[in-house]
Amino acid sequence: MKKICVVTTSLSKGGAEKSSAILTQLLVKLNYEVHILMTKDDLDYDFSGTLFNLEKEYGNELSQVQKSKILRTYFQKQQFDVIIDNRTRAGFFKEFILYHFIFKAKEKIAVVRSFYLRNYLPRHRFQAKLIYGNSTTLVAVSKGIEKAIHENYSFKNVKQIYNPVDVNIISEKAYDPIEMDTDFILWYGRIAEQVKNLTLLLEAFKTSNLPENHIKLCIIGQGEDVGYLKEKIRTLDLEAHVHYIPFLKNPFSYVIRAKFTVLTSYYEGFPRVLIESLACGTPVISVDCNSGPNEIIIHKYNGLLVENHDIKALANAFNTFIQNTSLYNSCKSHTTKSIDKFTYKKIGSQWQKLIDALKT
Repeated sequence: MKKICVVTTSLSKGGAEKSSAILTQLLVKLNYEVHILMTKDDLDYDFSGTLFNLEKEYGNELSQVQKSKILRTYFQKQQFDVIIDNRTRAGFFKEFILYHFIFKAKEKIAVVRSFYLRNYLPRHRFQAKLIYGNSTTLVAVSKGIEKAIHENYSFKNVKQIYNPVDVNIISEKAYDPIEMDTDFILWYGRIAEQVKNLTLLLEAFKTSNLPENHIKLCIIGQGEDVGYLKEKIRTLDLEAHVHYIPFLKNPFSYVIRAKFTVLTSYYEGFPRVLIESLACGTPVISVDCNSGPNEIIIHKYNGLLVENHDIKALANAFNTFIQNTSLYNSCKSHTTKSIDKFTYKKIGSQWQKLIDALKT
């Protein structure tokens, strides 16, 4: 049995963090011995395996030198076969030290979860090569990310594996009572304007016919820009039409009851909100950002894909789904079948093939 360590900053609030938690569950189902190294004491999502919570064990006032010594001892003691690194990795020197002196394992996998490669790889090819070399396998969570890595770096060991979704688990969580007592559309995720472009969401909603048809916009999430979001709602005079809910560990009871969910990001990786919504039988409307949406949405089959940064086009898509009942019902009927390639079984087999092929 191979011994695997999944490294993550936290298991809370974000899509990447949720994907890390789900990955641990998938790997346990594949009969690997799974350990999780979490550096921040921030835990919301269910996981499987043995957790080492660095901040909880040693506090949040450790110096970088102290952290390095603790982690080096941890990895030397555990003797992992494989490390799967799910963190963002923006700095060169920190990552060089981690990958060459701290992360001790027979093989290392570095997951790239965003089209904004600077969050995961240094700008310069030479620095990226120094960190990862030929000894680390890069896993891109979308074909768009895989293509971008090939175009910007000279790595040969790049694999593409999508994030998985479990329709049965989501369905089991989807029938809790909710606060909404009217028709609504849904946006959920991290409240971060520079990534998620909530301004586009709110302005398109205001431009659309939905408010006058008494269809509300429900927004679920936490993040650094909650204050900006609330102020934007106020300045657009949408307070009577937008219902904001802080982070929910289980948003699926809202997802399954929404008319449709919306994604308006400047960029993504492989957005979980889209595959989760389709798993709930809820159609989606998304901007065609890099990357992920055009690998999930088949336009007018399971949702609508619109040009990014276009308020009118997004508002028209909202109107289309409300007014064109035939198209909406057709998209709704194709939701769950359209995500068959993202099931635990199929994604799990890809991870198993990758891990078992490593020279451990």
